[in-house]
Amino acid sequence: MLKTVTQVYFAPKLAKRLRTAAYARVSSGKDAMLHSLSAQISYYSQMIQSRLDWDFAGVYVDQAVTGTRDSRSDFQRLLADCRAGKIDLVITKSLARFARNTVTLLETIRELKLLGIDIYFEQQNMHSISPDGEFMLTILAAYAQEESLNVSENCKWRIQRMFKQGRPNFGKLLGYRLYEGKFYIVPEEAELVRRIYDAYLAGMGRSAIARWLNQEGIAAPRGGNWGESTISGVLRNEKYTGNMLLQKFYNADHISKQKRCNRGERPQFFVESSHEAIIAPDTFEAVQREIARRAEKYQPSPKRPRTYPFTKLIRCGNCGAAYNRKHANAGGKYEKVVWICDTFNTHGKAACPSQQIPEAILMAKTEEAGGFEGLIEIYVPERSHLSFVYADGRRVDLAWQYPPRSQSWTPEMKEAARRTYLAWAFPQRKEMEASL
Repeated sequence: MLKTVTQVYFAPKLAKRLRTAAYARVSSGKDAMLHSLSAQISYYSQMIQSRLDWDFAGVYVDQAVTGTRDSRSDFQRLLADCRAGKIDLVITKSLARFARNTVTLLETIRELKLLGIDIYFEQQNMHSISPDGEFMLTILAAYAQEESLNVSENCKWRIQRMFKQGRPNFGKLLGYRLYEGKFYIVPEEAELVRRIYDAYLAGMGRSAIARWLNQEGIAAPRGGNWGESTISGVLRNEKYTGNMLLQKFYNADHISKQKRCNRGERPQFFVESSHEAIIAPDTFEAVQREIARRAEKYQPSPKRPRTYPFTKLIRCGNCGAAYNRKHANAGGKYEKVVWICDTFNTHGKAACPSQQIPEAILMAKTEEAGGFEGLIEIYVPERSHLSFVYADGRRVDLAWQYPPRSQSWTPEMKEAARRTYLAWAFPQRKEMEASL
């Protein structure tokens, strides 16, 4: 009997299309830089969409921020989407555009490597997921961080030199414009400054002044609404008297860029009669005395900030603000606890049409999603929907709805809320939960 051998052929496997995103950043808000950023966005969008083996996953952009910070909003959004399994490949121009901080760079590369996500640096022609990638990236990132330090030191030297010459290093101040190193009055803004000082001396508080200006439709110095801190900055600024105290603040280091109040760590320079005054010195001193008097009279007793299971966890999909805990008032009695978008709570529905979420429902849905362990964010993409993002890349999307008033607290919801709270409050006491 003859043995017959036949080769078996398999259908060729189709290569997986990589979900590809790009990251772009400029560290200045100047027109030239913003034009460069626009060109990068256009370039990456066209490049990714022209590849048949890639699916376009978006371009993530940070503008007017430094690469040494890991708090860049779109950079963090990119990482969140990577953890959620939405991206396979990230493309960026260079190491310096991605991160100048060696620690941030390597931590990010290693985290994404564990998730199977590659980063391609065009300028260095290097893939992070390659065998030699991390070794070379460590060396190149160290150079990038040293370059950042040199740039920072050069900027410090330039600013110090300006201060010694009695010249400020910023150009815009309510009531003034800087031209060739000197402040010149803007009449209509100067009148607004005087109104703020007069209102405060007449007895109005900083919050009341802010509400009054917002109601009149007057834009704050940097756009948007006035707030108590903005009014406080106007009332305490000695430049309105025609004098300048330079270097009141300084950056702690070139990595964190954390601004600190100068209490003798750096030299300060007082420039007398440097420009025309808007506020008389006597008026300015009267305001400072009134600020001190009110602070002493109304100083609240120090309170320990309270935190709850969902503090800093919930993010609004409409405006990006955090959700805060609040007691919903009904008929003069606290009926239930809800979590509400900070923008909606502060400025109303016109500013953010989000929806408050009862804490009981949040507890029940968190239990359904998998609990608090490894939970890094609860995203609210739209009304009646929650998206739970976990550190291991899981993303659990759940819908919810308000129960009838008669069923606001069902036994099941109470049990789920109780167990979820105990798991958060007493993670080391599992035996306590088991015994209940």
